[in-house]
Amino acid sequence: MNIDKELEILENIYHNPHQVSQRDLAQIAGLSLGMTNVILKRLAGKGLLTIKKVNNRNIRYAVSPKGIEAITRKSYRYFKRTIKNVVFYRESIETLMDRIRERDYTGLILVGQSDLDFMVEHLAGKAGLTLHKQDPPPQERVFTLYSESYLPDQEETADREDVVFLQDLLM
Repeated sequence: MNIDKELEILENIYHNPHQVSQRDLAQIAGLSLGMTNVILKRLAGKGLLTIKKVNNRNIRYAVSPKGIEAITRKSYRYFKRTIKNVVFYRESIETLMDRIRERDYTGLILVGQSDLDFMVEHLAGKAGLTLHKQDPPPQERVFTLYSESYLPDQEETADREDVVFLQDLLM
């Protein structure tokens, strides 16, 4: 069983302790009701969750201290991985900005929406490059950076040395 599904169910119970039914959890996790029941029993067996029968129709779930610790560990690992990725992205983009500057470009245009536009803007400025949101002045030598969400036509980028794809840079 995917441990992420277990933690997803655990987190949902933790954030909504009095409002989550087994059916809700199944829908949230994208699992069958039967599989959700198996996971809930497994979580209780591991001591991560307590199950209390309120009456014949209602069951109340509560995350135990051990369950809270499991959620915290997962969150910490996710945070650590995110920071590591941000550092990698910054270093990759910074290296690109240096290469662009060395090739005597004075500007950069970022084409498409990017989750990293704030970083590109900051590092372009730090490298002395002007970041353009629209068409740059015709006399300026501008490098084109396609965002991770933009897919240009093949003809648009064929045989151009002034183009980089952000997604290729970040792999």
